[in-house]
Amino acid sequence: MSESQQTADKPSGPTPATSSLDRFFRISERGSTYGREIRGGFATFFTMAYILVLNPIILGSAKDKFGDTLDPVQLTTVTALVAAVMTVIMGVGGNLPLALAAGLGINAVVAFQIAPLMSWDDAMGLVVLEGLLICVLVVTGLREAVMHAIPQQLKQAISVGIGLFIAFIGFVDAGFVTRIPDAANTTVPVQLGGTGSLSGWPILVFCLGVLLTIGLLARKVKGAILISIVVMTAVALVINAIADIKSWGLTTPEWPDKLVDTPDFGLLGEFSLFGAFGETTVITVVLLVFTLVLSDFFDTMGTVVGVSAEAGLLDEQGKVPHLGRVLLIDGAAAVAGGAASSSSATSYIESAAGVGEGARTGFANLVTGGLFALALFFTPLLTIVPLQAAAPALVAVGFLMMTQVRHIDWDKYEIAIPAFLTIAVMPFTYSITNGIGAGFVAYVLIKTVLGKAKEVHWLLWGTSALFLVYFAIDPIEQLLGVK
Repeated sequence: MSESQQTADKPSGPTPATSSLDRFFRISERGSTYGREIRGGFATFFTMAYILVLNPIILGSAKDKFGDTLDPVQLTTVTALVAAVMTVIMGVGGNLPLALAAGLGINAVVAFQIAPLMSWDDAMGLVVLEGLLICVLVVTGLREAVMHAIPQQLKQAISVGIGLFIAFIGFVDAGFVTRIPDAANTTVPVQLGGTGSLSGWPILVFCLGVLLTIGLLARKVKGAILISIVVMTAVALVINAIADIKSWGLTTPEWPDKLVDTPDFGLLGEFSLFGAFGETTVITVVLLVFTLVLSDFFDTMGTVVGVSAEAGLLDEQGKVPHLGRVLLIDGAAAVAGGAASSSSATSYIESAAGVGEGARTGFANLVTGGLFALALFFTPLLTIVPLQAAAPALVAVGFLMMTQVRHIDWDKYEIAIPAFLTIAVMPFTYSITNGIGAGFVAYVLIKTVLGKAKEVHWLLWGTSALFLVYFAIDPIEQLLGVK
């Protein structure tokens, strides 16, 4: 049993099921309880609810080829709707505590790389095509085969890298770490706080939240992460009421004028499946879809493996239970996101926050999905939880996932170097996909120079070649005259 599982207070073994619901989700069998699943569902929601604010900002701030923009209110609605539906489907169909919502990174590609070349309907049509292609890869068994072809220690490195990445996300979201405005004239690209030092009440809320979270974790308090989020949100509300602070970021902790609002579903179905082919060249469309597929494919792979490993759900061969079903649902989520104009939906690494609270089954997803469904009507209430109150959970989860680093054989360079690159590149480039790609390419290269090329699965050769194309996409586009 890992340290993180002990922290989540997981029993030493399964207990008899007490109801048909228990048997369906295998709650007792996996050593969990309804209480832990519910706490985990809440924790996951609060750590990823920011997407309801951030996705409309990213997509709503961009213009398509014709100068049109998407309505932020409608974007909030479809973002919540897709997250609610697909999270519940993953819980029931995949039985993993793995929530889904619009993917960060992918939405930026859609907004700033794809939309300027065509209409929004055409851009979302490409997202649907990407999701359908991923589903085909799942049905043919190729996507699952790639995951099984990865060496176990490289999978563990992916989990560790994601841990550092998610901790870094927490530090950045809270403003504890910021990008230096004129980094070209300095020796470092990031700094402590906004000016090189910590200042302001929001940062204090975050720091107190981190201390509270790690203190509760060290004491193995049940619900440590969720308790921290609730307590620090209350503290933030009090501080903001007294000081009237304007620098909280995306979400300001103040009681809204109204708690309920009517959802606007105007963007549903607003996509054109093949319209992009009439707006730009076939080569451009192919490259754009390839970029979306590769990013979605390996982001999900890393997330599924990382969350499952942290939950202790991998089998003796390091395989994820019901993987084919899980990957198919994830592919369907991409289709749903494009069809709803909320961009491709994908599995969220923030689900690890729920795992840290003890979630081990898809029952937690019913809670998370239900909260996203409520968000359709209670969108104003989301403004209460600032990132500074939720981000400490990400830092804590980063620590829990980091503990898997001890399983990597650091004396064996043929696995240690690819593992190191996987772990380092993820947070340093702010991308799970980049980290996995760096690790794959390095693993194949080192095995080859050591005369062990035959030990590399042919699928790793193929995916590494695709990653080389992915990393060199800009010169390839220039060579083909796309740019």
